[in-house]
Amino acid sequence: MKFFFLQRNKHGRIIMITWLLLLSLSTTSTQDGQENSVLRCGPQNVTLDYDSFLLKWEDDPSCSVIRDGLVYELQLLTADKPVHNGEVVVTPAQIGSTHSWKWTSHLPSQCARHSVRLRSQYNNQSSPWMQKMLPDQGKILVLPRKQILKVGSTATFCCTVPDGESIKTMFLHDYKGTNVTTTKISEHVHSLTVHLDQESENWSDVICETTKGNISGAIFHASYPPDDSDLQCETRDLESIDCFWNVGRAANEHPAMERIYQLQGSPCINGHSGKCSQKVEVDTVERNWTLTATNRLGKLELCDRANLTKRVHMVAPEKVAASTVNPRNISLKWSWTVQKYSNFNLTCQVDVSDGDSNTKVFQTENFGVGLTAAVIKDLIPHWDYDVRVRCGTAQHFWKWGDWSKSVKIRTKGDVPDALDVWMKVKEDQTVISWKVPLANQSHGEIFDYKVSWAKTKEKNQSNQTNVSRSNHSLTLTLDPSEEYMVTVTARNINGSSSPSTIIIPRLNLDKSEVKTSWISGSNGSFFLSWPVSPNASCGYIVDWCPVFGNCIFEWMKVPPNRTLTTIFSKNFEDGRRYLLSIYACTESAPVLLQRREGYVRETKIEGELFKLKNKQEDSAVEVSWEPIPLEKQTASIHGYILYYQDKSGDVFNVSTDDPEATSLTAKNLNISTYTFTVTASTAFGLCGNTSINVTLNPLADQLIMLTLISLGAVFLILSVSIIICYRHWACIKHKVYPPIPKPVLTDQWLTSPDEHTSHRLHFDQSHYSEVLDVPKLYDKFRPPQPVVSQDYKTFTFSQTRKGYYNKPLKKLQPCLTLPTTGLTSQPGLPTSPINGVFPNPSYNPSYSLVMHGEDREFKSGPEVHERIPFIRSFSGYQPQSPDKTFTTAELEENPESPISCVSTYILLPQKTSN
Repeated sequence: MKFFFLQRNKHGRIIMITWLLLLSLSTTSTQDGQENSVLRCGPQNVTLDYDSFLLKWEDDPSCSVIRDGLVYELQLLTADKPVHNGEVVVTPAQIGSTHSWKWTSHLPSQCARHSVRLRSQYNNQSSPWMQKMLPDQGKILVLPRKQILKVGSTATFCCTVPDGESIKTMFLHDYKGTNVTTTKISEHVHSLTVHLDQESENWSDVICETTKGNISGAIFHASYPPDDSDLQCETRDLESIDCFWNVGRAANEHPAMERIYQLQGSPCINGHSGKCSQKVEVDTVERNWTLTATNRLGKLELCDRANLTKRVHMVAPEKVAASTVNPRNISLKWSWTVQKYSNFNLTCQVDVSDGDSNTKVFQTENFGVGLTAAVIKDLIPHWDYDVRVRCGTAQHFWKWGDWSKSVKIRTKGDVPDALDVWMKVKEDQTVISWKVPLANQSHGEIFDYKVSWAKTKEKNQSNQTNVSRSNHSLTLTLDPSEEYMVTVTARNINGSSSPSTIIIPRLNLDKSEVKTSWISGSNGSFFLSWPVSPNASCGYIVDWCPVFGNCIFEWMKVPPNRTLTTIFSKNFEDGRRYLLSIYACTESAPVLLQRREGYVRETKIEGELFKLKNKQEDSAVEVSWEPIPLEKQTASIHGYILYYQDKSGDVFNVSTDDPEATSLTAKNLNISTYTFTVTASTAFGLCGNTSINVTLNPLADQLIMLTLISLGAVFLILSVSIIICYRHWACIKHKVYPPIPKPVLTDQWLTSPDEHTSHRLHFDQSHYSEVLDVPKLYDKFRPPQPVVSQDYKTFTFSQTRKGYYNKPLKKLQPCLTLPTTGLTSQPGLPTSPINGVFPNPSYNPSYSLVMHGEDREFKSGPEVHERIPFIRSFSGYQPQSPDKTFTTAELEENPESPISCVSTYILLPQKTSN
C-alpha cells in the first residue's frame, strides 16, 4: 500500500513535473508567439503622390494587439542618398487608421530620383524597410505642368529628358519678371527658379528645349489672394441693405482667379463690381454685416457694424417742377417714391446752373420733415436756369442722396440794370459812352437809350435825346466854363433802367498837371497800382485807349478798398502804345490822379524806319531825320545810334539817349565816301536800320558850288523876268512910256543967264508932235537950295502915270510953286495933278518969275508979265491972293495923276490959240 502510495506519489510527481514542463513550454511558446506578432506589425498599402510628395499608408492587422502605440521611421533618399529622416508617432487610438507624411522639397520630385523607406518600431525592435520609388520618365517633361502661384513667392520648375538627349536651354515666356535662375542638376535634369514679383497678365510659359530641337513646357499664373477692403453698408428704401467695398488691385483678374463673394452667408451676384444688395428687415439694432471673398489663393473676410436707420442714402426726388416763377425768384416742388421718407427730418440742396453754359451759379439748402418744396431767390430776370434737387437726413446725416433730373426754368423779364457810363473831354467836345448791357443785365431786348444833360445850376432846364440801341456813345458840345450833369438810361419792354449820372467838370482835364509815367505790360495785360486818394469816395476809374489813331476808349471801375488792378482787353494789340488814366470817383466830377503810357507787348520794328537827310559843315556831317510817327513805333525807342564807315571799312558811331532827337553829327571826317546808318535802340535791340552814302567835298569845291548855285539862281530869275517882260511888252510900254505931246517953241523962251531977261514962249499947236529941249535955268551967283519947310516937302510932277521926265538939270533947282487960280482946262492939254493946267502967261500977267540969289532977288521986266508965269521961291513971298499953292498932301490925293512936279525938271506949256 505504501509503495502504491509511493508509486502514486512518484507518478504524480512525474505527472506534475510533466505538466510543469508543459506549462513552461506553453508559456514560452506564448511569449515567443507575442514577440513574433509584434515584429510582423508594419505598414501596408503604401502610396506616394509625385506632385505633392505625399506618402500615405495603413497599419498591418497584426498591429491591433499593441496597446502602447508604435512609431514609424521614414527616410527620404535623392539619387539613392539619404537627404531627410523623419518619424510619425501613432497612438493606440490611431492604430488601424490611415497615416500620412508630406515633405516639401526645394526641387520638384521629378528633378531627381526620389525614394522613401518606411518601417515600424516597437520596444527597440523594427520591422523591415518598405521602400517606395518615383518612377523615371521616358520622355521630355517640364514639371509642375500647371500651377496658380502667389505673387511674392518663389517657384521652381524642372525639365527632365530621357537617355540619349541633353538640355539645350530653359527659359520663361510671356512673363516680365527678371529674377530668373537656371541650374544644371545633371545631363538629363535642369531646374529654373523664378521670383514672382508681379502679376501675370495671362498664363505664362516655362519652355525647355533639347539639343535635338525637341520642346516641352509648363504653364503658370501669378496672382493675388483677395485684397478687398473698406466695406460699408447702408439702406436706401429702409427695406434692403446695400453694401459697397473696394475690390482692390485684382479687380480685372484672370478667369482662373475669379472670386466668390457672400454677404451674410448668401451669394452675391456680380460681386466683382464691389456692390451687393439683399432684402433684410431694417430696424434700429446695430449689428455686424460680413462679406467673404474667396479665390484659389486664399479667403478674405470683411465686417461692418452699423445701424441702418442711421445710414439712409436717399433716392432722387421725382417730378421736380416750378410752381411759381417771378423775375428774381422761383418756387420749386417735388415728390418722393419712398413713403417712409416723410417721417424723417430732411435737408435738401438745390443746385442752380446757367442754362447755356451749365456753369454752377449757386446752391441753397432747405430743412423740414418730409421736405417737398423750396424757394430760390436772387435770380436774374429773363434768364434760363437748370435746376436739380437732392436730399439727405438731417438728424443722422449719412451722405447726400442722388440728384434729380435737371429742370429748365426761365424767369420773367424786368427793367434793365443801371448802365456803366464814362466820359472823355476833348476841348469843347465831350464824348459820353456806356458799356453795352450784357444779356444778364438787359433783362430783355433793349429798345433805345435816353441821354439827358443840363447845367448843374439849371437842372430843371435839361436837354435830352434818344440814341438807337446800335450806338453806345454820344458826342455833346458843351460850354467849357460850365459844369454839366449827364444822365443815361436804357429802355426795354418792361420799362427804363435806373439813371446813371456823371458830372462833367467846368474846365477840361488839364494834362499838364499830371505827369505821364511809363508802364510795361506783361502776359497781354497791364498791372496798375496807385496810392490811396482821400477824394475817392466811390472808388476809382481806370480808362485806356491807343495813343494814336481813333481813340475808342475803354474803362473799368475799381472799388474804394482797392488800389491795384490788372487790365485785360480783347482789343489790346501787340506793338501798339496805350495811354492809361486813373481817376478818383467823387460825389462830383472825377479827379485825374495818374497817367501811364506803354505797350502791352512790344514788337520788333521791321524795315527801314528813317527818312534821312545830310548836311556837310566843314569836316562834319549832320544826318537828320523826321520825327518817328507813333504808329511806326511798335517798340519803345530809348535812343539812336549813328554808325559811319569809310572805304577802309573802319566803323565809328555816335549815339544819343534822347528818344526825341532828330539828328546826329559825325565830326572830324576825312574827304572820302562814307556810309551812314541810323538805327533805333529798343528793348529788342537795334531796329529800323536805314543807310545813306555821302561823299564829302573839299571846302573850295563847296565855295565854287555855292557860287555856281547863286549864279544859276540869278540867271534863272533874269530869264524868267525877260520872258515875262517880252510876253507883256506892249502893256509895259503903255504903262511906262505912254505917247506924250511934243511942245513946239515959236520964239526964244529964255535968254542967256547973263542978261537976266526973259522972252515970251510961243507954242504952235500945229507942231504938237515935236518936242523942244528946255534950256537950263542957272543962278548967276549960286544954285538955289531946295526949300523944304515944315509944312511942305519936295515933290515932283509927272506928265505920265509912272513918271516921264525931260533931260535933268545939271544942278539941283528949287521946286516950283505954281498958281492955278482962274485957269481952265484947255482941249488937248494934259490934266494937272491938282485939277489945273499950266497957266498961259498971256492970261494972267499978274504972275512974275522970282529968282533968289545969295543976297538979293532978281525980277524980270514987265514983258514977262505978258507971257511967262513967275517962278517964286518958297522962302520968299507966299501968295495971299486966292492963288493956290501945291503941297505934297494935295498931290497925294490923286497918285494916278499924269503929271507931277520935280525940282530938277521943268515942263513946257502948250501954245494957246490966240
